[in-house]
Amino acid sequence: MTTANVMSYRGYQASMTFDPDDRIIVGRVLDIDDIIGFHGESVREFEQAFHEAIDDYLDACEKLGQVPDKPVSGRMMLRVDPAIHAAALKAAKRERTSLNQWAARVLKQAAHDGSSSPTSSAHGNPE
Repeated sequence: MTTANVMSYRGYQASMTFDPDDRIIVGRVLDIDDIIGFHGESVREFEQAFHEAIDDYLDACEKLGQVPDKPVSGRMMLRVDPAIHAAALKAAKRERTSLNQWAARVLKQAAHDGSSSPTSSAHGNPE
């Protein structure tokens, strides 16, 4: 049986899973595309390895001129034209859902099917 917990450092979170066969705590940074893994034989060693892994990752990104992958909270603040806001509220009401649920579905669809390009019909008339 394994036990999973989470530890945080510099805005990143890592899973903590005890491996009873090897008697180590195995960690992986969560909610980013890059894969960052590490382990330790104690909580103190695990925490040190996690901090080193994040610090090394950020240093490597800086040296390579790359933007480090950052986890996101799932919260967004959007500023849109009032006419678009009104049209979105009406669309959500027609679908009998909240604006938040409607926007999440529309954003998910746009992110996955590529309809967020500037020439897409998604940017046409709001109604």
